[in-house]
Amino acid sequence: MNITLRPPTEHDAAAVTALLDELTAAGSDTDGFWNGADTFVYAEWLAACRAAAHGRGLPEGFVPYVQYVMFDGSGQAVGFLNLRLTLNDFLREAGGHIGYCVRPAQRGKGMAKQALRQAIAQARRHGIERLLVTCHSSNPASRRVILANGGALKDIRNGIERYWIDTVKAV
Repeated sequence: MNITLRPPTEHDAAAVTALLDELTAAGSDTDGFWNGADTFVYAEWLAACRAAAHGRGLPEGFVPYVQYVMFDGSGQAVGFLNLRLTLNDFLREAGGHIGYCVRPAQRGKGMAKQALRQAIAQARRHGIERLLVTCHSSNPASRRVILANGGALKDIRNGIERYWIDTVKAV
């Protein structure tokens, strides 16, 4: 199944809210979604995402980012992906340029792999030549996604695997 990775719009409120509800009900991580699920108001989140891409209104410790949502062919939101446009000390250590999650019912279908591939191209468009992507050592699925997209292991720190992807050479 092919996915489209794109910034959310006003018209995506129901699809994004359904995705967030499913992730929350399953107790899943919401990596790639920068907001408190318990205080989520779609219009406010959308406005904050748009401002954050320009470095405005960022909470303490945040860097400018572009928020994406993964959509399947039917328009269902199947995941979040957050592309951080710069790195701070925390992101260099543990978070990297990318955070993502996929709807529990859609995992194992290659959606994260496709989303990361599309995010690499977006990173290149934003002038990021080397992309830091991390995963927990206990998450072999995420490791496979990173490796399939050209990730080269830099090191492992406190159970966090840190990979670099050359966005210029990535396919």
